[in-house]
Amino acid sequence: METEGSFGSLLRWAADHGISDSIDQHTSRSCLGRSLCVSFFPDSGGRGLAAVRQLNKGELILRAPKSVLLTTQSLSLEDEKLAMALKIFPSLSSTQKLTFCLLNEISKGASSRWFPYLKHLPQSYDILATFGEFEKQALQVDYAIWATEKAALKSRMDWRGVKGLMQESNIKNQLQTFKAWLWASATISSRTLYVPWDEAGCLCPVGDLFNYAAPEGESFNAMDVLSFPSHASLNDELESLEEQRDSQWDLTDGGFEENASAYCFYARESYKKGEQVLLSYGTYTNIELLEYYGFLLQENPNDKVFIPIEHDIYVSSSWPKESLYIHQNGNPSFALLSALRLWATHPNKRRGVGHLAYAGSQLSVKNETLVMQWLSKNCHTVLNNLPTSIEEDDQLLCNIAKVQDLQVQRELRKMLLTYGGECCAFLETNGVVNRDEAESHLSEKLKRSLERWKLAVQWRLLYKKALVDCIGYCTRTICSLSS
Repeated sequence: METEGSFGSLLRWAADHGISDSIDQHTSRSCLGRSLCVSFFPDSGGRGLAAVRQLNKGELILRAPKSVLLTTQSLSLEDEKLAMALKIFPSLSSTQKLTFCLLNEISKGASSRWFPYLKHLPQSYDILATFGEFEKQALQVDYAIWATEKAALKSRMDWRGVKGLMQESNIKNQLQTFKAWLWASATISSRTLYVPWDEAGCLCPVGDLFNYAAPEGESFNAMDVLSFPSHASLNDELESLEEQRDSQWDLTDGGFEENASAYCFYARESYKKGEQVLLSYGTYTNIELLEYYGFLLQENPNDKVFIPIEHDIYVSSSWPKESLYIHQNGNPSFALLSALRLWATHPNKRRGVGHLAYAGSQLSVKNETLVMQWLSKNCHTVLNNLPTSIEEDDQLLCNIAKVQDLQVQRELRKMLLTYGGECCAFLETNGVVNRDEAESHLSEKLKRSLERWKLAVQWRLLYKKALVDCIGYCTRTICSLSS
């Protein structure tokens, strides 16, 4: 458990500015200690917040006044020159503005009011926009590679769009680089919280130390609507699905409260002393968690796995493409089953059975068998076309874990050369081939590349396991139908 050692100045500064984990506003050298403390959870997100006592579900556990939140508005009020520069570029997005404001505040160094907070921000991130070509290709799956390319392109376009503002404001040259912009935009992407007055959100000192918990049961599963009457129209059904989904996505972990003029955090469940206290940021798939936050979950109830689907299947129903997926546990989504059942029906008969398919009903034993056979076959095809198998990825993750413990490049180079294959490609990509350089310690750049490579392999492994589980689902269903 971490003591105030590394965070002492931040926690004292936070206490001086009204941040507190206690309802009682008594003065203290630290903003924590009555409900929470900084701790380290090596298997659950690393640094986070732990309960120092029994916490009850719904209990207020942290409060940060509006005056301490970093927003474009608060930073502009502190800096008249910044406010004037922002007015010259009204077309910039709210996220571009806040990202630039963060860099502008960083450039002030110790003179910034938020300096004790800013100096504790992470020095690097592993969001998709930071992935290099090797790490991107390590994802192996087309839509994940495309998501990475899109994220990187957006970051670069946002940076180019704000160059005029950078020149107008005269911030330090090293903070005008794309590398600095990528760091700042990753900070905004991974650490901001929602506020009603700014789409970009806010940075909340101490409040951003909570690690993520996926909202259990909040990933909408349309299998819950099997009781729809057969005469209900598709529009009525979809509207009902949206209402159920919206109600399930109401998160109660915290938010900005106008009456308190503060960001208030509540215990999402009851916690025992020493347990990590988590915060739900919302419902995200694993590729979205990588894109916005730089991590993924081994067990994510909101994950979605997509496989190639023929155009005929898309046009055979009214389901949107993004609803046709496989859950992480291998079960096909309600919409995917519905669409496949209609597609496996003769076009002349689809109108007559459409209400049954949209209500989640099996149309016939023959139809359901065809659906399961198609799904199983296509999962097999995808798996066979990927460069590596589940077993190979499992072994690769073990190998990466071993080399991450090494400190000298020579040792890393020797071990990875022994493993061969993708490991050799990693060495070549990162230039760890010169024997003279191989005596040096692992650079931070190399360590980050190793971590992103590991994340890519973890993502593709979970993808493949979901397909294998889907094949198992199809096999069990066919056996059940035949009996």
